[in-house]
Amino acid sequence: MIALDRKTLTPAQRRELIASPAGWIACGFGSGLVPKAQGTAGSLLAILPWLWMRQWPLSVYAWVVVVVFVVGIWACNVAGRKLGVDDHRALVIDEFVGQWITLAPALLAPWWLVLAGFALFRLFDVAKPWPIGWLDRRLKGGLGVMVDDVVAGLFAAAALWLLVRTAGIPLPWR
Repeated sequence: MIALDRKTLTPAQRRELIASPAGWIACGFGSGLVPKAQGTAGSLLAILPWLWMRQWPLSVYAWVVVVVFVVGIWACNVAGRKLGVDDHRALVIDEFVGQWITLAPALLAPWWLVLAGFALFRLFDVAKPWPIGWLDRRLKGGLGVMVDDVVAGLFAAAALWLLVRTAGIPLPWR
């Protein structure tokens, strides 16, 4: 099935995505199917499992992020082929990984740092400064979907870490 553009999904395409495990994962468990601001919806939903993940040792947390990254590449490859668009807006599992990377410095920090991390990740993901935009334009398929958000997450995590250090909050890593 071919998407007419990067924004619009037909009801049949929506059903096809949520009917397959790859589509369900790639669409961020349905969060990418909202009519507008799909990336923001995916980033918001990513905070729910993060609230549970934040209690894990950093090594387990990191492994989960890596596993979801690899599964996300596969899922976005499959879903992108179904849609006929490499990086459709509905594919938001990359927002989960990027948000989780961003929030690593805030694992046991106050709630306002979670809000700051969310805002920082959205800023880097939308603005796409170099090399994020460069990667977004050059890499295709599932890897292309995932990598630019990983780099945006790294940039946002660095900014959040600076905020944590500036505010004098002890780092939570165990």
